[in-house]
Amino acid sequence: MYICTMKPGLFYLFISIIWISCSDEPKVNQVGCETILKDCVAINQVVALPDLKKDSIQISSIEIELIRMGLVNIHSIDSEIVVDLRYSTTDNFIGVDVYGDFDQCYLQKDVAEKLEMAQLQLRKKYPYYSLIVYDAVRPLSIQQKMWDTLDLPPGEKIKYLSNPGKGSLHNYGAAVDLSIIDDKGVPLDMGTAFDYFGEKAHPVKEAELLASGVLTNKIIRNREILRSVMHSAGFFGIQTEWWHFNSCTREQAVMKYKIVE
Repeated sequence: MYICTMKPGLFYLFISIIWISCSDEPKVNQVGCETILKDCVAINQVVALPDLKKDSIQISSIEIELIRMGLVNIHSIDSEIVVDLRYSTTDNFIGVDVYGDFDQCYLQKDVAEKLEMAQLQLRKKYPYYSLIVYDAVRPLSIQQKMWDTLDLPPGEKIKYLSNPGKGSLHNYGAAVDLSIIDDKGVPLDMGTAFDYFGEKAHPVKEAELLASGVLTNKIIRNREILRSVMHSAGFFGIQTEWWHFNSCTREQAVMKYKIVE
């Protein structure tokens, strides 16, 4: 292993020493030395001139701002958590891709670490399952667009979407929408799709819906698996969405984090 990430003066001194050594060695070793020099020069150039690679890095403007604010990509902590941001597609209740080229799961660092813990708990009990994230941090501007698009009376709308005037925990990177998939990538049956607006999605109504036959024992069990691993990691759910979990209260988020505009 050749370490070439050194100051320019030391780097060229290092090359000179290798060159002198190689000149005294048999030809077979000279080939190896030339390879070392070639690789070393190439590595040093990349490290010394990182801007040469800048144009090849694809990163959205939203992602740049999130990184600046200290949020982290969940895949930098746990690469096995599956990410399918529905608002970066048209497969959502708006029917519009509101995220554009942003399709990564970003959260506050401590929230991302909790999500990693939930994944570990899930894998420990069910090695063939994995968490799949549908939404994580959500800029306030996107929250406003979703609020304006949702065609429900304000009293009903607030059951499914936080008023952007107050802000959502998603806007702080402190909430996550997710489910579970099996080893074939198929989501477990949770009784409704993600972002289903109706009582079938309400955890608070599950006992009643089970008794009436609207939900099955298997559906309740799948939801309980998700809740169990999320609760064990320090998240808590809400009454109207089986997929939504908060890492803290709104008051705590305001004190701990900056809102993502």
